[in-house]
Amino acid sequence: MDIFTVFPTISTSFIVLSAVLVAIGWWLIIKGKREAHKKTMIAAAIAALLFFIVYVSRTLFVGNTSWGGPDELQTIYQVFLIFHIVLATVAAVFGLTTLTLGFKAKYSKHRKWGRVTSIIWFITAITGVMVYVLLYVLYPGGHTKPVWEVILGA
Repeated sequence: MDIFTVFPTISTSFIVLSAVLVAIGWWLIIKGKREAHKKTMIAAAIAALLFFIVYVSRTLFVGNTSWGGPDELQTIYQVFLIFHIVLATVAAVFGLTTLTLGFKAKYSKHRKWGRVTSIIWFITAITGVMVYVLLYVLYPGGHTKPVWEVILGA
């Protein structure tokens, strides 16, 4: 495993961990275990934050992976990738909103937002794993320059 695959593997692992923790947290609150739910959801948020840190660091310093599959699938992949990115962005905003409502003890709103947020997060995690499999398992692609090199013209 080289620098181009180790960071995506780590970041994808954090997203999977986050989704698993959200599922566990959901189960805990159904069982009435509020404090365990809170701790588990905070752990899920930390895993998501670690994903974001690894992802942004890789993008800035290593670069992103370009599509390596057949040309006839590239447009389908790009549409799928855009869907995933939009969904992930919505999930992040909803996640922060849901956490804030929970911390402010606005449990009625937290409960409503949480149901929607969890579903969006699960779909985001699944599509994220699919992007990983497409780029690093099925169709390993080329690599772009790190953002800082593009900005500095290095």
